[in-house]
Amino acid sequence: MIQASAGSRCVTVTTTEEKPAIDIDDVDLEFIEIIKKTGGPNIQNCYQCGACSGSCPAGALTNFLVRCIIRKALLGLKEEVISSPDLWYCTTCYACTDRCPQDVKPTDVIKAIRNIAVAEGYMLGPHQKVAAKVVEAAHAVPLDKESWQNLRVKVGLEPVPPNASGNPWAIDEIRKITKKSGFEKLIGYEEFMKAQKEKAKKKAEEKKAQKEAEEKKAQKKE
Repeated sequence: MIQASAGSRCVTVTTTEEKPAIDIDDVDLEFIEIIKKTGGPNIQNCYQCGACSGSCPAGALTNFLVRCIIRKALLGLKEEVISSPDLWYCTTCYACTDRCPQDVKPTDVIKAIRNIAVAEGYMLGPHQKVAAKVVEAAHAVPLDKESWQNLRVKVGLEPVPPNASGNPWAIDEIRKITKKSGFEKLIGYEEFMKAQKEKAKKKAEEKKAQKEAEEKKAQKKE
């Protein structure tokens, strides 16, 4: 199993590898109650009909099975559930919630379990990157590319929208909120940014080394 952490990398989302057996004796009997309190109060309504998995667009392309996650949660397999990268494949489209005959609200259950996972230190890299963008730019998807600004101008809009993107004071306010609320610490913002800087530095060094190698090769040819 791939641990969902800050250092996780993108992987193939489907696999034919045989999964290890689950130790059903290693259960957390309080896990269900935690989920109910965190945002999934109807989880115990589930009778495993499969309507959620059958209507899930993400499940058609990946190993993501909503009812499998809910079943494991109901069995108290907390570590198995919160450490699985499958938990993060949900796109929160709410198709499962619309079709659930038991009003389980599967999407809310998934989000509740994600919150528990993050609090326990599990979070996939791409999701952590989005969370870091909220801290850094006050937007999950900021318009930080010139091409996007040019596109806005092309359709008759101002290059920068009238939100935090064009108001540095608003970004500062968001930073205060994320710091005071503990959000930065929760998502491991400082560690993530440090890792990003090291990654950028390594990439720059590799690019420099490649350029030097190409120059030496060219000199030899001369």
